[in-house]
Amino acid sequence: MPPPAITVEVSNPACGDILRLSVRFEEGRATEARYKTRGCVASIAAGSALTELIAGRAPHELREIGAAAIEQALGGLIPESKHAAVLCIDGVRALLKQVKT
Repeated sequence: MPPPAITVEVSNPACGDILRLSVRFEEGRATEARYKTRGCVASIAAGSALTELIAGRAPHELREIGAAAIEQALGGLIPESKHAAVLCIDGVRALLKQVKT
């Protein structure tokens, strides 16, 4: 997504998954969110769920999204795939560091 969207990239060094997250904010709310993931199926699905959870939220509301919310949106994750939800939360934290409030 072109500027003024904020784009961040995070990775999980243990498994090598990479999430690129782009979010456009207008009037203090996320109006559009896109992602690109290189990794396992769980990470790809988690990235998709994350964009749905981001839509329409203000930055302070994004701080409330946790790994459990990602897992719930996916109907649960097996223990070996929980890293996918953590990767998404790392992406949100990186995004919030870039948001000017």
